[in-house]
Amino acid sequence: MFELGFFSPGNSKNRYVGIWYYKKIPIPTVVWVANRDNPLTNSSGILRISDAGNLILLNKSAGSVIWSSNQSKADNPVAQLLDSGNLVIREAKDHQNYLWQSFDHPTDTLLPGMKLGWNFKTGMNRSMTSWKSEDDPSTGDYSFRIDPYGSQEIYLFEGLVPIYRTGPWNGLRFSGIPEMRTDYIFNLYFISNQEEVYFLYSHKNESLVSMLVMNHSGVVHSNTWLENSRVWSLNGLAPRDECDNYRKCGAYGICDINAPPPVCKCVKGFEPKNPHDWYFRNSAGGCINKSEFDCHKGYGFLTMKGMKLPDNSRPIADKSMTLKECEAVCRKNCSCTAYANSDITGVGTGCMIWTGDLMDLREFTQDVQDLDLYVRVAASELGTSKKSLDLQLFDVAIPGTRNYMDENKKDDLELTLFDIRTIAAATNHFSYANMVGRGGFGCVIRCGDYG
Repeated sequence: MFELGFFSPGNSKNRYVGIWYYKKIPIPTVVWVANRDNPLTNSSGILRISDAGNLILLNKSAGSVIWSSNQSKADNPVAQLLDSGNLVIREAKDHQNYLWQSFDHPTDTLLPGMKLGWNFKTGMNRSMTSWKSEDDPSTGDYSFRIDPYGSQEIYLFEGLVPIYRTGPWNGLRFSGIPEMRTDYIFNLYFISNQEEVYFLYSHKNESLVSMLVMNHSGVVHSNTWLENSRVWSLNGLAPRDECDNYRKCGAYGICDINAPPPVCKCVKGFEPKNPHDWYFRNSAGGCINKSEFDCHKGYGFLTMKGMKLPDNSRPIADKSMTLKECEAVCRKNCSCTAYANSDITGVGTGCMIWTGDLMDLREFTQDVQDLDLYVRVAASELGTSKKSLDLQLFDVAIPGTRNYMDENKKDDLELTLFDIRTIAAATNHFSYANMVGRGGFGCVIRCGDYG
């Protein structure tokens, strides 16, 4: 499947040691480069394994070392190119443990079985970096990597500036890539524990050939080889449109690529911070709240469906937490501006909360209904449907506490009337935290203590 050797990319005369698909893929497709930042300028290169167990690339004519694997010492080292495309160094009698492997040092390509992420014990960061150009595999301007201290997502950087993010992992996929589904082709994994955090994928059908590759312009492609057509087929790419541009619509701005221009709009209850700039499609200033509200009352949570979850989330360690418990955590923290489940598999578990402005929001089509975000807004912004407006026109009648079990009593039924504002205050604005059941006419909400 793979071959290791010397090559010269495109029109370049420089020489590199690399790994590429062999025979089955007639189109030259390099997946890894050893000496990407230190090329040979002649044909006198020699790749060998030293007595200490290092792979060494020598410039024979100059007598200098061009590249080395730099791993720890081995007693009886063997270098082997595996069928997976992984070049490994191991002890001759140990086929399971690798002293060094190319999969720990990706260039611009992620193959099935490769980890993209961090090993906290060794400090190793496995990230993809682009080529400088089609003819130059040296380290380019773009990198695709996981932030080890933030939410479980991957960022695309141009230099040190983020230009795209996948959205947090939600147990099935990244929330900003709804088409990235676990189906009959791929198995998708995101592992996060005290030792490692990484993304990895594999094939359900081992005969499949695919790769994730970032071109020199900073676009990440998911490609699958079509044997009958003898071409690479594009499964998806990122960033794919202007709504994927990092923080396109600013704070509390939502990007909707399917909406009429402009593509940015504000979260309900917010308005453009700079209306003039917004009119001319400069939405970087984002949106501001139309009205202030007390953190402890006068607010509720707006349910937003089909969303790419905001940037800078803070996962809570308890992955068994319910959505109701997550809401309770957010309510207790005046800095909490939104919350969501961290894992949407099954009934939904785990908790993510956001503090501060909500950034990099994106709305997807209505067929994506499993990505719900709950945003703290003023109570006046809730219940604006016709049904809710009708409810506000009526008082609510609550039976008194008299005993009416005696059927002989002829007294009229005494009722206590409460207006909608009183009921809203008593139920903490109809919070799910106070829900005790659900019937044919809707939710049953318990009233708390109300002075």
